[in-house]
Amino acid sequence: MATSENPGASAGSSSSKPAIRTRWSSWTRPDTRSRRLLLATAVYLFCTGVFAVVAGPDRLLRHTPFNHYALLADAWLHGRQDLAHGPPPYTQNNDFVEFGGKTYISFPPFPAVLMLPLVRLAGTPEDFRDGQFVIWLAGVAPAALLLVLEKLRRTSRSTRSELQNVALSLLFAFGTVYFFTAVEGTVWFAALVVAAALQALYLLVALDAERPLLAGALIGCAYLTRPTMLATSVFFALEGLRVSSVAADPSPRGAPAGTWLPAVRALVSRVDLRALVRRYALFAAPILVSFAIVTWMNWTRYGRPTPLYFDHELLNVAWRSRMARWGGMFSYHFLGKNLGVALTSLPWLPPKGDAAVFGAPFKVNEHGLALWFTTPLYFWLLWPKRFDDPSGPSRRWVYAVTAVSAAIPLAMDLLYQNTGWRQFGYRFSNDYAALLFVLLAVGARPMGRLFALASAWSVAWNLFGAVTFDKIAFDRFYFRDGSQNIVYQPD
Repeated sequence: MATSENPGASAGSSSSKPAIRTRWSSWTRPDTRSRRLLLATAVYLFCTGVFAVVAGPDRLLRHTPFNHYALLADAWLHGRQDLAHGPPPYTQNNDFVEFGGKTYISFPPFPAVLMLPLVRLAGTPEDFRDGQFVIWLAGVAPAALLLVLEKLRRTSRSTRSELQNVALSLLFAFGTVYFFTAVEGTVWFAALVVAAALQALYLLVALDAERPLLAGALIGCAYLTRPTMLATSVFFALEGLRVSSVAADPSPRGAPAGTWLPAVRALVSRVDLRALVRRYALFAAPILVSFAIVTWMNWTRYGRPTPLYFDHELLNVAWRSRMARWGGMFSYHFLGKNLGVALTSLPWLPPKGDAAVFGAPFKVNEHGLALWFTTPLYFWLLWPKRFDDPSGPSRRWVYAVTAVSAAIPLAMDLLYQNTGWRQFGYRFSNDYAALLFVLLAVGARPMGRLFALASAWSVAWNLFGAVTFDKIAFDRFYFRDGSQNIVYQPD
């Protein structure tokens, strides 16, 4: 009886193999949703694994010293907005607001919302591994960016191949300052990681104004994470205008060809106003909810019912007087210094004959390195390929909309009262990096040998930053000035 069963089992096993192969083939068939999701999952797992290895046990097994979001979540669990016993000693009283005899977390609250259930499970903020939690989230942005780039390819607005899109998503993860940001885990960097994921997901659903309500919810959550993200609402606003125009007058996808002013006038003239208002209303509803949340928090904390974030002006920090003197957190006064850091800050080389005293072959000012130095790939943004192919009008439109959407938060960051200190590279660029990579894809410049060389440089320097920044063993590579006044190498 045993001998009669074995052949059957063998036959069954053999027959199941073709079925498995067929199923796998259907999942991985080119240009299918399942293939895109598998690729995005692979990018997520690979990026998360690398981030975890580079971050090491200190971030994976212990809470960070600046776990403000976990502290805020814990306060909520105890029915409070303030910290009942003030800041824990391990936080060094760094970046808290003291108002009316109470201590508040001034950072926008959405990352704390994500942490809330896990903080409750852990029992205390100190038992919650906030750095590890951020690393688990850090793979979302590059994976979602891949889906955005693939959507552009499928709709003929990008000529990049699937492999090139995978490469671009990995370069976003490891060839920009997102790399060192992802492995830090502390409050300032956690916000950037969460916001980058929200922005990439927002772009995915805002293209073609596909899901207005979800796009608005993602922007609302992004505003409750990084307020500058609200500026990228212009992406949906313009896409909604285009799609509503196309709906009113079916024609080839995209804005009309020709010079921009007549093209925009033609676009507006054929808008289906009812469809546009519906899209805008659905998009705006969740954003208005986020405004209401901010208004309520500011009213119950400070007696100031405003939907705008201003409580960073109340931080107990040395530059509080600077903000009061120059009109708040955003001012033209801060532009020159921020431009200097973002565009001209380079590693410091030792003075002649003083290499031994210098202690390292070079030093990085903790205001951070220039964007073009850490990511020379951004040079490819300066000369996009001419959009003279049949899909040109559509590509021109998405390129212009993306460029405008990136320019507004970029300008806001350059007017901000802080350069981003302390940082390896200009970390505020995470506010619009996903948009810049969309421009790299749509711009269609060849990814040849020079691009490969720039990619290798980008990954090498950002790997160095991820491994060394804020690590005691590598402090010799960094110059730190508590006054924040020294940007360039002293004579």
